[in-house]
Amino acid sequence: MADYHFVYKDVEGTSTEWDDLQRKYGNLPPKPDTFKPAPFTPAVDPHLRPKSAAWIDRKSPEELEELEDDDLDDSRFLQEYRKKRLAEMQQASKVVRYGSVVPISGSDFVREVSQAPQDFWVVVLLYKDGVPECGLLHTCLEELATRYPATKFVKIISTDCIPNYPDRNLPTILVYNNGAVKGTLVGLSQFGGRRCTPESVALALCKSDPVLNDGHSNNASKDDVIDGVRKKFIETLVTQHEDEEDYSSD
Repeated sequence: MADYHFVYKDVEGTSTEWDDLQRKYGNLPPKPDTFKPAPFTPAVDPHLRPKSAAWIDRKSPEELEELEDDDLDDSRFLQEYRKKRLAEMQQASKVVRYGSVVPISGSDFVREVSQAPQDFWVVVLLYKDGVPECGLLHTCLEELATRYPATKFVKIISTDCIPNYPDRNLPTILVYNNGAVKGTLVGLSQFGGRRCTPESVALALCKSDPVLNDGHSNNASKDDVIDGVRKKFIETLVTQHEDEEDYSSD
């Protein structure tokens, strides 16, 4: 006769009263813990995540143009923010940018300075090669031209601009706006002498008018520009101090 065995299996983790009694007296090992699988968390599709303002800020103008309203979150704020960012980028691309000290000749002066775009500030450096003070100031102006690309910086040999202009007055800076001279700064002493820095030159230029323009702050007041220059000056001092500490520690 065949030997049949029937094995009964209940829900995992359950036991009979008999098994519980045997465990109580140590005849059976403790009941094992019930297996519990780790909770399942589905991966998030990055394309389905809600879009934020920071996400829009990382997009280029071309990418913003390609985005359809359906690609963004349904929030009206994000739709308006997208339009605002796109408008800001388009406006910034229209701003005339220079970024360096451009050499000009006497015949270029009217076109490059007197007829410069309206409301743009022009800083003119009168110099001569071989004058050390002119080289120091030129170095500072090159740095400022990079920081403030919406301000036009040019340089011209002094006697090409003003015949018989005395070398003792070099370097000289002329500040123009809307075709008129707004300021004249004669000699390196106006900027701190041989210890002049881009920051000291910037403060001297903006003493009366908001000459420097970084291209981001439209209609900035003189005080706003000076505050920005001072902040940059403090950052430069902090960086120099940290570099000196690192050098001494080495």
